[in-house]
Amino acid sequence: MRHPGPSCWPAGGRRGSRLLTLAGNAGSGTLVAIDMSDELVSGLLKKTDLRVVFASTPELSRQARATHGTAPAAAVLLSQALTAAALMGALQKSDSRINIQLECDGPLRGLFVDGDTTGLVRGYVKNTLVEYSGGGGQYHWRPVLGNKGFLSVLRDLGGGEYYRSSVELEAFDLAGDLERYFRQSDQLPSHVMLAQLPEGGDAEPLGHVAGLLVQPLPGADLEAFAALGERLRRDFEPALKAHGAEGASAMLRALVPDEDFEVMSRYPLRFGCSCSKDRVLRALLAMGREELTDLLEKEGQAEATCQFCTTRYVIPGDEIRGMLERGAI
Repeated sequence: MRHPGPSCWPAGGRRGSRLLTLAGNAGSGTLVAIDMSDELVSGLLKKTDLRVVFASTPELSRQARATHGTAPAAAVLLSQALTAAALMGALQKSDSRINIQLECDGPLRGLFVDGDTTGLVRGYVKNTLVEYSGGGGQYHWRPVLGNKGFLSVLRDLGGGEYYRSSVELEAFDLAGDLERYFRQSDQLPSHVMLAQLPEGGDAEPLGHVAGLLVQPLPGADLEAFAALGERLRRDFEPALKAHGAEGASAMLRALVPDEDFEVMSRYPLRFGCSCSKDRVLRALLAMGREELTDLLEKEGQAEATCQFCTTRYVIPGDEIRGMLERGAI
């Protein structure tokens, strides 16, 4: 369904501390190594018309973990979601964003990430303290995600239009449920792989982090698509272990050595945020004169904390009074 654009600030403001919650290039050719610790590379297998998008994200994953102080299981799922946002951001048209929301009845409760076409990603989990996941196999994330939930994707179509589509969690695995999302929402079969491997024994759980997305273009060879997916699922983690420290180019060469693979774009990836004091002031203006006067009388100031980057803003009472006196509201 088509969805009206999000407001410039999500619902916020609560009695007590009155915290407002804020939501706040391309190259082509062959795979030549360049110095990018986190990087996205996308390209085309020309003989079979298959699109391949690869993202290496260890640095931004660790930065997100440090920013939010996430425990191990929460950190891994946030890392996977940020990587998925980078992959899906590469599918967007210029100057647009995509966000991925997961809601569940397990201890994590949910997460929210978004990304754009420049490689900027950000996000958070609802419960940063989730430490343990399950054993291996298909039930690995069930102790974290629970038994019920949904995955929702909001796409910026440009011109103030947005498209949202959701699927219920079925695989209880982010990669598996994203494949189901593409199949149901876009009627597009897709291979999605998300992985993280420790480094230095178990000293760094987010040692090597990467994601891979493969999709057929119109008229693609679907038999080749199925065969490639089967091979990549077998080789993805071994290649990450062998070549993860060498960067995205080496990883992609190992996974897709085909001579007809042409690189269409590549760019660095980073964890960051677009929140600002101006956004806070716009949020205050949107509250209206009556509520803002009430806030000033009871709180004496306004506070806002960005969920994406944890930056805290304090707007002094004098500045709020100035806004009221100027008739800005």
